[in-house]
Amino acid sequence: MPAVDKLLLEEALQDSPQTRSLLSVFEEDAGTLTDYTNQLLQAMQRVYGAQNEMCLATQQLSKQLLAYEKQNFALGKGDEEVISTLHYFSKVVDELNVLHTELAKQLADTMVLPIIQFREKDLTEVSTLKDLFGLASNEHDLSMAKYSRLSKKKENEKVKTEVVKEVAAARRKQHLSSLQYYCALNALQYRKRVAMMEPLLGFAHGQINFFKKGAEMFSQSMDSFLTSVADMVQSIQVELEAEAEKMRVSQQELLSLDDSVYTPDFDVATPQINRNLIQKAGYLNLRNKTGLVTTTWERLYFFTQGGNLMCQPRGAVAGGLIQDLDNCSVMAVDCEDRRYCFQITTPNGKAGIILQAESRKENEEWICAINNISRQIYLTDNPEAVAIKLNQTALQAVTPITSFAKKQESPCPSQNLKNSEMENDKIVPEAAVIIPKAEQLIAPGTPIQFDIVLPATEFLDQNRGSRRINPFGETEDETFPEAEDSLLQQMFVVRFLGSMAVKTDNTPEVIYEAMRQVLAARAIHNIFRTTESHLMVTSQTLRLIDPQTQVTRANFELTSVTQFAAHQENKRLVGFVVRMPESTGGESLSTYVFESNSEGEKICYAINLGKEIIEVQKDPEALAQLMLSIPLTNDGKYVLLNDQPDDSDGSSSENRGAESEA
Repeated sequence: MPAVDKLLLEEALQDSPQTRSLLSVFEEDAGTLTDYTNQLLQAMQRVYGAQNEMCLATQQLSKQLLAYEKQNFALGKGDEEVISTLHYFSKVVDELNVLHTELAKQLADTMVLPIIQFREKDLTEVSTLKDLFGLASNEHDLSMAKYSRLSKKKENEKVKTEVVKEVAAARRKQHLSSLQYYCALNALQYRKRVAMMEPLLGFAHGQINFFKKGAEMFSQSMDSFLTSVADMVQSIQVELEAEAEKMRVSQQELLSLDDSVYTPDFDVATPQINRNLIQKAGYLNLRNKTGLVTTTWERLYFFTQGGNLMCQPRGAVAGGLIQDLDNCSVMAVDCEDRRYCFQITTPNGKAGIILQAESRKENEEWICAINNISRQIYLTDNPEAVAIKLNQTALQAVTPITSFAKKQESPCPSQNLKNSEMENDKIVPEAAVIIPKAEQLIAPGTPIQFDIVLPATEFLDQNRGSRRINPFGETEDETFPEAEDSLLQQMFVVRFLGSMAVKTDNTPEVIYEAMRQVLAARAIHNIFRTTESHLMVTSQTLRLIDPQTQVTRANFELTSVTQFAAHQENKRLVGFVVRMPESTGGESLSTYVFESNSEGEKICYAINLGKEIIEVQKDPEALAQLMLSIPLTNDGKYVLLNDQPDDSDGSSSENRGAESEA
């Protein structure tokens, strides 16, 4: 141990300037030691606080490890091994927590407490003795000053004796305090070295004891357990790296696709459409009516489930029912100047929801899927095969002609029968080899017309020139004055589906075959758009009237209607055969197919009633008996069928379609 500087006690009484100078050095050293001791104590208290925090942290960690089992993880399948491992680790952490608590106690007793005692005892003692030495020195200086002022001329023994005693007492007091102060400063040089070493010894012994007990705790069994856990983590890491590489390759493959994946309606000209779908899912825009004339469009996720159309908003757990698709109809519509819109109509004719797809391909696939589902194909044993078979049958339908002009240019089968037979010898249409009975009803290769007449606006432009359209919708057509005198005026809301030339009108099977071919051709060529019209049945004619302009689109003499029938399964399908004279002197037969909002049987009944009126019109008595046989309602209108009109769909046109007036 090196020598320690000291203050000489013999020089305390003289209190020379040299002694005072040396004393100031010791005082400066004591002040520096006090500052350093405070900083060291803060550092040791921080270590102790960290150890206490470690105890609390390990205790909380143990609880959290046990809480893993109680968490309701949505993807927690297969976590049994992890749960058992965490339980074991929780026990280990609890044992470590005991060791950390013991270490914290040792640090408090052997590290923090000694340095606190050194600061509070030794350093505080030196500071107190310094103050006492200063007071004693001041008293000695005052007494010496008083002694120095004693008078030489008027010397008073009594006063002199008192002053001398006072100086002696002050000097003794200063001497005593200086001796104590010097001794404390000399002892501080030794105590500071002990104070620096003792806390570190306690810290080191506490850590060594902690590690020794920890080593004893983690025996060979703990080592094997840690090895198994490390192996499990390593295997999981290997699986993760393999999965990450696989996902990286998949990501590169997905990103290497062309822009058609991201661009909506990329192949608008020739999209690859799957017409055999019996289920479909994807995002569509749903039209919602928010006011009398205001609407909003909401992008939602739609999917089919059995015969139902479901909707699931983003973030929802499950979807909800939007529309029952059984026996419903779907067609493309124009809505608010938006593309790719289609409307689903309920079986009773009510206009349902309007949806918008993002591309032509999606639009047509949704329409095809809903059409397949509405036929209840999904209830069969093999719905995919049934859908493919139906579409293959539809592919055998003839190629449609969608304009009135093209049909006028094409030769009628009756006019060019020989030419068509010669062409049929060379090229045999697909429909001719499927159902032999169909050849006897409809000539193979017969074109289908989907627009019965020109639109109402074109009709006005071509037949009325530039005349103004009546804004109140009142008809200006005076070419049918017989309607006012007709005994029968019956109105139905219909949509024209198609027409085609036929060979015979002797059987209603020709109408059923025409319906099959028209519907198949519409499905194949995605012609779902139809125009709504009013079919007026009178005792002389059948008239198709535009519901907005009241312009007559087509007119057929009732005597030229030779056959009419409603579909046996789809009650809303109705058709009739018309015999028309040709310019060559012969006659042609054409079948017209419609979809009605009401039952087709009602239209057939009205046509039959009109034809009966024509037959008995020459005989007033027979006519009166016929009109009396028709029941009347309370307001004097004739009921067409034995049952009352069906107004369940709320349509005023259907109410009109269930009654007749005389």
